[in-house]
Amino acid sequence: MSNKKGLGLSPNIIFIGFVSFLTDVSSELIFTLMPLFLVNVLGAATMVIGLIEGVAESTASLLKLVSGWLSDRLGNRKYLTFAGYTLSALSKPFMLIAAAWQPIMAVRFADRVGKGIRVAPRDALVGDSVDEDSRGKAYGFHKAMDTGGAAVGLALAALVVFLLQREVVGLQFDTYRWMVILGIIPAFLALFFFIFIKEPVKKPVAACDLPGEAGKKTGGLGSKFYIFIVIMFLFTLGNSSDAFVVLRAQDLGNSVLMISLMLIMFNVVYALFSMPAGMLSDKLGRRRVIIAGWVIYAVVYLGLAVADQSWMIWVLYALYGLYYGVTQGVYRALVCDLVPEDRRGTAFGVFNGVVGITLLPASLIAGWLWQSFSPAAPFYFGATLAGLSAIGLLVFVRE
Repeated sequence: MSNKKGLGLSPNIIFIGFVSFLTDVSSELIFTLMPLFLVNVLGAATMVIGLIEGVAESTASLLKLVSGWLSDRLGNRKYLTFAGYTLSALSKPFMLIAAAWQPIMAVRFADRVGKGIRVAPRDALVGDSVDEDSRGKAYGFHKAMDTGGAAVGLALAALVVFLLQREVVGLQFDTYRWMVILGIIPAFLALFFFIFIKEPVKKPVAACDLPGEAGKKTGGLGSKFYIFIVIMFLFTLGNSSDAFVVLRAQDLGNSVLMISLMLIMFNVVYALFSMPAGMLSDKLGRRRVIIAGWVIYAVVYLGLAVADQSWMIWVLYALYGLYYGVTQGVYRALVCDLVPEDRRGTAFGVFNGVVGITLLPASLIAGWLWQSFSPAAPFYFGATLAGLSAIGLLVFVRE
């Protein structure tokens, strides 16, 4: 375990945070407005966008299952994490020469494969690099850096649009080209920080076991972990793609520019609350903090269901960022708490894979509810499942 330095965190945590920060700056610059490039510049059908994102995200979710397990088998997290970030970085320059949707799909696929390879080993590497009493803080810091990068990337994309095309409605070729050029730079700068990231020395498995779990060293993940995964599946089934939140904002009369500013605000709030929430979970317990986050989520979704004025979306987007900040790092700290050290890669693979795969049926259900009943219906559904999930976590998961 590395000695703690800045912010009371080990150097590994700090440098992994910078990797994620720079990678998210890059990805937001290049991929956030990619759908507009496909439609406005290349004339692609919206069905093509769905195909590209569906194939890419599904592949990434499946790879998370494999890469986490592989990092446990190899006994090394760093090299798989580096390989995933490198593949994503190498794919991005090809966006400069992509002149049809097929090569763009190939780039997006390679980028998501890179994410699928790196996420579970990286999350396990964070857990390996920190003491048990600081896990929430470490994962909170990582999510703050990750989301801070997203906010910076979105702000830079908005600046490029403002400088190059101002009031023009459709995205122009030169504008997007400059976004890609700027986005390539931080993607490769992120790889530099791997020089400073060390593979932690593993502790004996017994030192990572939970109280009362000492005798269960069979290499399994444990019943508590699987119960948590079932509850996460239930919650995620009502947590459809955030595209529906964007559509709801537009449905209430917000312009594209206003929605872009809301997204920046969302990410800023998310980043600001991630580390404090993680530190709070170190003191109060993960379960309490997650339940509080799910209550906030239910309030947001009920608000989205009943909102009838555009200004309300600003308040709800800020609360939505608070929900993300409160929960995302704490989820990962809880996963780390529930499994032995030598199974963390597998556990994070299962966690990320199940959540990622469930987003597909969740979005299909939300789309069906929107079209068949009303734009409010998917948000009532999500709020209901959040409430049931909070009860399930309270009753069935003990820390």
